[in-house]
Amino acid sequence: MGVQIREINVDDAELFVSLSKDIDASGFMLYDPDERKTTVEEQKKIIEGILADKKSTILVAEVDKKLIGFLAALGGKVNRNLHSAYLVLGVLEEYQGHGVATKLFTEIFNWAKEIEITRLGLTVIKNNNKAFNLYRKMGFVLEGEKINSLIINGEPVNEYYLYKLIN
Repeated sequence: MGVQIREINVDDAELFVSLSKDIDASGFMLYDPDERKTTVEEQKKIIEGILADKKSTILVAEVDKKLIGFLAALGGKVNRNLHSAYLVLGVLEEYQGHGVATKLFTEIFNWAKEIEITRLGLTVIKNNNKAFNLYRKMGFVLEGEKINSLIINGEPVNEYYLYKLIN
């Protein structure tokens, strides 16, 4: 499987909206399945804003012109947190377990070093063991637990906070 990792561009907006909705269907993302209502035009503006911010990016994983995953890094906006970025990862289920996320993380770690981001953080739903184990494998450290941070199907759900320091 020839996976290409690259920075997103505005022309990817339609494919990215579709990818995001497909990944939301997993039940492990912030949005409920079918909740995301982002239009292609709105997504273009979001991508433009992220690309204009040198401390933020979205990397996409592509196979045969199809987007199969992404890793977004949203950088801090004020002096005290410009050294940090919050990450959001999504990979289509049929491509999980094939090293796609590892390639995305490797690229984001290189990007972070280049722009002097020294702290990466993310959250994961507590019962998403597959993602939690991946993040630990990639060097993230459990920082804490956010209690009742989400309501899923009417039930409170906890999330783990994880971080990785980039030297």
